[in-house]
Amino acid sequence: MNDWGEKDRQYIWHPFTQMKEWGETDPTIIVEGKGVFLKDIQGKRYIDGTSSIWVNLHGHQNKKIDQAIIAQMGKFSHATLLGLSHQPAIQLAEKLVQKSPKGLKKVFYSDNGSTAVEVALKMAFGFFRHKGSRAPRESPLKRKFISFTNAYHGDTIGSVSLGGIDLFHQFYRPLLFETIKAPAPYCYRCPLGLAYPECQMACVDEVEKIMEAHHHEVAGLVIEPVVQAAAGMITAPDGYLKKIRALCTRYNILLIADEVAVGFGRTGRLFACEHDRVAPDLMAIAKGITGGYLPLAATLATEEIYDAFLGDYSEFKTFFHGHSYTGNPLGCAAGIANLEIFEREETLKKIKPKIGFLKKELRRIAKWNHVGDIRQAGMMIGIELVENKEEKTPYPLALRIGQKVCEEAKKNGVLLRPLGNVIVLMPPLSISLRHLKELVSVVGKAIQTVTQ
Repeated sequence: MNDWGEKDRQYIWHPFTQMKEWGETDPTIIVEGKGVFLKDIQGKRYIDGTSSIWVNLHGHQNKKIDQAIIAQMGKFSHATLLGLSHQPAIQLAEKLVQKSPKGLKKVFYSDNGSTAVEVALKMAFGFFRHKGSRAPRESPLKRKFISFTNAYHGDTIGSVSLGGIDLFHQFYRPLLFETIKAPAPYCYRCPLGLAYPECQMACVDEVEKIMEAHHHEVAGLVIEPVVQAAAGMITAPDGYLKKIRALCTRYNILLIADEVAVGFGRTGRLFACEHDRVAPDLMAIAKGITGGYLPLAATLATEEIYDAFLGDYSEFKTFFHGHSYTGNPLGCAAGIANLEIFEREETLKKIKPKIGFLKKELRRIAKWNHVGDIRQAGMMIGIELVENKEEKTPYPLALRIGQKVCEEAKKNGVLLRPLGNVIVLMPPLSISLRHLKELVSVVGKAIQTVTQ
């Protein structure tokens, strides 16, 4: 093991990593990134198959984003938004409002996806507390939230309270506040034992039953539009989100869209809500907001929610929430450059043939004995591996099949990170068809090697 590997083992506690096992490995240490590739300390080059965990959009060392950050550094690197403002934060906020679903008019900056979701929770709770209920027999202190089974919204306590992945969340249950869980659409393993489309989205009916029983105490429903990413790239049927929007409106519940993973072109549209032409009341964004360069997040709100916090100083309606690096100018500069790339390079138009190419390439893999289901939303792919295809029997997690496939792919120049038995592909949007073909080929061979 090289000196850097030894120092890593000595000093760093890695996220979502069993450090006992990590201590027995020789860490891959990245020293350079260019385009869709990363290079390690040994000089080996890899395709960045998960966009450095779902953040990189336009490739590493993108000149436009590099130059935007450098130019801002030449002016100043940070100034608070508490009592001050600055041009990059204003300019990025304007662009976000212009490009976001209709009705989202105000931008509140934070640091990452978890905090963006936490901000939305506090805004929703505060909205009903300040404004009071708009319907008879409802508590003005509507304080509960509906979230979904299999959900993942981050790792801070509020976002973990919304979570539905026991492997990640169960251990912390004593610390969490109560939420109401609704069955998420998972057509491959339907929790209601039904089959789509004959089911006519019966899972929506289950959500309505929950709302009918609890709307008087529920402030918001939190959902990942189109794809439950960390759950294993589980895709919702077309029109599902639109039905949820209608229910939220009917039962006076705020719709909170967590677009942290699915936003910024990942599903083929700038924001996933656009697929069903849905406008949420609150929207959390992060990850791709800076093109994968710097930590930045935002929560977008409607004018009505914003107005509920307006009042005289003595009323203490102020939204008492903030972060030291809120609206960091370097992050905002990268965010502005990121959106300008989408505009000038017609990124969403250019990824259409890539999405089609992926669908075609993945059809071949779908036929294999141990490939149970392949889910795709734009450039987001989940390949669910099973022990028995006919019975949909999952591999025991102790076998670490997903991890073994990723280790095999790594030997052949592709970096991946699995979600249990689900192999995730989420390359940078800038990837070429040639490198996309190489990515799928390497992953396919890795699946065959491990499962056979």
